[in-house]
Amino acid sequence: MTEPKDPTRYRPNVGLALFHKNGLVFLAKRIATEGPYQWQMPQGGVDRGEKPLEAAIRELEEEIGVREEHVDLLEETPDWYYYEFPIDVRTKMKPRGRYLGQRQKWFAFRFKGRDADIRLDTHTPEFVDWRWATLESAPALVIPFKRPTYEQVAQRFKKYSVGART
Repeated sequence: MTEPKDPTRYRPNVGLALFHKNGLVFLAKRIATEGPYQWQMPQGGVDRGEKPLEAAIRELEEEIGVREEHVDLLEETPDWYYYEFPIDVRTKMKPRGRYLGQRQKWFAFRFKGRDADIRLDTHTPEFVDWRWATLESAPALVIPFKRPTYEQVAQRFKKYSVGART
């Protein structure tokens, strides 16, 4: 049996699975990253006093320019998913060692806008490119320390993906 995680040691965060009406999911390529693991779904921190859903809506607009009227909420995970930062990432963080990793609430949204509504330049850009992809391809494209979380997300939200659509 594993010991429960101390939530105060993990930064509260939201993850966003944005599904196209055809069942593909939005993936974005991070700025200034090298190697094969450059793609991910949008995510971001939960501000003090902010509810996870409020953070999810805010992060959609900040990171990819998608406004609330462009989406329908499909699901919010009931539990938090945890991942730990590798030691080299932790030592670069300010203040050093404050968080062991992140705890994430994940949200599935149906995108009802147009591709032109997606804007990577609305705030400080985090992504350089984006694409629609199959949900099951996402875990292999993300940086390895996030992969177990992406596998959980892919399992949880597979009912909204290409293979599940009728």
